[in-house]
Amino acid sequence: MCGKSRCPIIVKFHSSNKVKPLINTLKIGGSSPPSVFIGRIGYPKVSIGPMIPPVMGDTSIIDTPELWLDRTLDDIVDFRSMLIRGKHTVDVYDVESPNKIIEYTKELALSKNSVFTEAIFTKKPQGKVQFYDDAQPHGPSAPIKKFDISNPKYEQHIEKAYYDIDLKSKDAVFNLYKDGVNVSKIQRAFSVGAFGIKKFRRFVPTRWSITAVDSTIGKNLMINTKIYPWINEYRVYYHNQFDNRWVVLMMPTEWMYELIEAWYPNTTWNPYGRGISIFNSYEFYKGRNTYAEIGGCYYSARLAVNETLNKERRQAGVVVLREAHPGYIMPIGVWNVRESVRKALHESYQKFATLDQALIFISNKMDIPLQRWIKNSAVLKNKLYQKRLEDF
Repeated sequence: MCGKSRCPIIVKFHSSNKVKPLINTLKIGGSSPPSVFIGRIGYPKVSIGPMIPPVMGDTSIIDTPELWLDRTLDDIVDFRSMLIRGKHTVDVYDVESPNKIIEYTKELALSKNSVFTEAIFTKKPQGKVQFYDDAQPHGPSAPIKKFDISNPKYEQHIEKAYYDIDLKSKDAVFNLYKDGVNVSKIQRAFSVGAFGIKKFRRFVPTRWSITAVDSTIGKNLMINTKIYPWINEYRVYYHNQFDNRWVVLMMPTEWMYELIEAWYPNTTWNPYGRGISIFNSYEFYKGRNTYAEIGGCYYSARLAVNETLNKERRQAGVVVLREAHPGYIMPIGVWNVRESVRKALHESYQKFATLDQALIFISNKMDIPLQRWIKNSAVLKNKLYQKRLEDF
C-alpha cells in the first residue's frame, strides 16, 4: 500500500514481535552495550536513562554504528528494537546530582564494555520502535523507578577527560578523537555532560550531542585542511549501500564544501511527493556561521571528508552527492552519512584531468541528470561559471 519495495511497518512488526515476550514485565535485566538516551522534549527538563536489551553477553555492536555498514537494514532494526529505554525526568543542569539514576546513567555512558544492568519500571515498556534520521533507533520505553549496574570499567581516555574539570569540552572531544576513541563513544559521553569546565557541564539531548561532536571534530580538522597544498587532480569516489548512492567529488581548489541530498518519492524526507526532492547546504573557504539547512548529516559528511584530507595532508573543494532511493525504507541515523562517506573515501577513486570529465563520469553513476545536480549546487555553479584571475 505504501508503494515501497519492502514495507517498513512489516519489518518493524517482525522485530518487535521477537522482543515482545521478553519485555512483558516490570523488571528487565541484561547487558547494556553500554547505551543511554537523553531526550529533548521539554528541554531543559528532559528524560534520561539507560537502554537495556533483555539479553546477556557482549552486546557492544548494538550501540557501535561504526560496525553497522556490513549489516542489513533488517539486522539494524532487529538489534536496535531490543534496546528498552528507561526514562527519568531531570533538569539538564543536574549532572552532579547524587540521584542514583543520574549517577548510573553517567557511569554507563563512560563505560568501555557491556555492563550488566537491571531496571524496575513503573509500568511495562511499550511503544513502537522509534526511528530517527539524526539518532540511532531504539525500542519501547517506560518510566524507570530504579536501576542498578555492575561495576563498569571506564574507557581510559574518556575517564581522563571526565576528571579534568578545567578542560573545555571542544578540546576534550578533539583530544579523544585524536586518541582513537570511536566518535559514537565520544557522542555518548558528551550527552551526559562528561566534558567541559565543571560549572558549565550539563546533559545534552542525544540528537544534539551527535551533531555537536561531528561539528567540533570536523571544524578542528578543517584548520589543517585549509593550509595544506591542493590535490593535483579531480577525483570521484563512489559507494552504494542501503539503496543510497554516494558520490564524493574532490577538486583541486581552496577548501569549499557542499552536501546535496536527493530523496526519491517514498523515502524519509519525501514520503508523499511525486517527484524527487533535493536539498543542499554549503560553505566556502571562510566557512558558515549558521546551522546547516540540511541538518546533522552536513556535519557528519564534513567530518569524514576532512578526515581523509588530513591523512593525505591535502586541501580540496568537495561536493558530496547522495541519491536516496525507495529501497532506503526507513531512517537509521545520521551515523549512516558519516560511515558511508568514510567508506566511499576508503575505496579507490577515479582520477580526471578536468571537471567536465569528472562530471561525465558522475552522470553515469547517478540516475538524476547532471544538469539538475548543477542547478541545485552552489559550489559546482561557482566552479563552472565564476570567472577567476587565472582565466584572464
